[in-house]
Amino acid sequence: MIERILPYAGGKDVAASREFYVGVLGLEVAMDDPVLCLRSPGNPTAQLIIPPHGTEKPDFGIDVGTAAAVDAAHAEAVRRGLRVVYPLTDEPWGVRRFFVEDPGGSVVNVLAHLEPG
Repeated sequence: MIERILPYAGGKDVAASREFYVGVLGLEVAMDDPVLCLRSPGNPTAQLIIPPHGTEKPDFGIDVGTAAAVDAAHAEAVRRGLRVVYPLTDEPWGVRRFFVEDPGGSVVNVLAHLEPG
């Protein structure tokens, strides 16, 4: 089950971006390390990711809900011969993910939050 689809914005100046999206548009900070994640106060699944300049930046992310769903999507991408841009990884901040290039050339971060413990 798809939990949310996450757009990524440029991160040339993360502090200025934070001020713009929070101060001008009213988003709130959901996470700020390793990337800035902003969300709508009224709809917390409406989110925007701003990675620091110089780090990997996929075109968008799809939260598939569970680590098992990430593994299944990864296996299917490999079976189809799609280009995996970032390997299947459990990140220290509690996310299992990989990046895959779709047939149109967009890079997709396929992810799920890991269960604590």
